[in-house]
Amino acid sequence: MKNSYAKSEETDWEVRPGGMLVQRRDDINEDDDLHNKHNQETAASAGGPMIKISVSHGPAQHELFVPAHSTFVELKKEIAQKTGLEPDKQKVLFRGKEKEDTEHLHLAGVKDKSKVLVLENRASKEKVKERAARKEDKVEEIEKIEDVSKAFAAVAGVRKEVDKLSERVAALEVVVNSGAKVADEEFDVSAELLMRELLKLDGIEAEGEAKLQRKAEVQRVQSFHETLDKLKAINSNPFNNSSKAVSVTTQWETFDSGMGSLTAPPPTSSSTHTMQDWEQFD
Repeated sequence: MKNSYAKSEETDWEVRPGGMLVQRRDDINEDDDLHNKHNQETAASAGGPMIKISVSHGPAQHELFVPAHSTFVELKKEIAQKTGLEPDKQKVLFRGKEKEDTEHLHLAGVKDKSKVLVLENRASKEKVKERAARKEDKVEEIEKIEDVSKAFAAVAGVRKEVDKLSERVAALEVVVNSGAKVADEEFDVSAELLMRELLKLDGIEAEGEAKLQRKAEVQRVQSFHETLDKLKAINSNPFNNSSKAVSVTTQWETFDSGMGSLTAPPPTSSSTHTMQDWEQFD
C-alpha cells in the first residue's frame, strides 16, 4: 500500500477543462509521439517506412528521408530540392548502375543508409541545346517570313505610286506627239518623282519572289525615265519628231534631150555620116 502511495506521489496529475483528472504527459515525449505519428502516416500513405539515403553530387553530400517504396523519379524530386538540379537533368546511379525513373527503391535494393550518386545527364543537356537551337531556328524562320511580307508590302506600295506616275507620263506623251508645246518643268517634276520611287526600291531588302518583283519595278521606272528623256528632246526641238516631219519630193520634167533631168542623157556617137547627092548633066 505504501508503494502504491509513493508511486502516486511521483506521478503528476492535471485537471482538464472538463474537470477530468488525468496523468500529465511529458512535453518531450508528446512531441516525439506526434513526430513519429506523422512519419508513420507519411510512410503509410507513400507505402513503406521512411529511410535515410546519402546522396553524392559532385563534392557535396546530402542526406534525404524518403519512403522506402518510392520511385526513383520521386527521389529525383527530393534531390532537386537539395541540389537545384532539375529531375530531367539528373542521372541517378545506385551500385554503379543508372536507375529508371519508374523503378522502386526497395525493389532496386535501396535500404536505410544506402548511398546513391547523382550526375548531370549530358544527353539531357544536349536535348536542351537541341531544343534551344530549334527554337532559334523557328524564331529566325518567323522573322524571315515577316521580312518577306514587309518586302512584298513595300514593293506593292511603290508599284501603286509608279502606276500613278505612268498615267502622268502617258499624258505628256499624248500632248507632245500632238505637236503642242509643254513646259520643261513638267518633265523635270515627273523625273524627280520617278527617282524618289527608285530610291525607295533600292532601300528594300528582299529575297526570292519579292526580290524579283523589286527588280521588275526598277526596270519599269527606268523605262519611264527613258520615255521622259525622249519626250523632252522632242518637245525642245519639234522638228526632230519624224512623225511630224514634212517630206518634200521634187519631181523634174524630163525632155528628150535630157535637159532638166537628174539623169544625164546618153552619149551620142562622135562619128558623122554625110551623104551628098550629085546632079548629073547631059
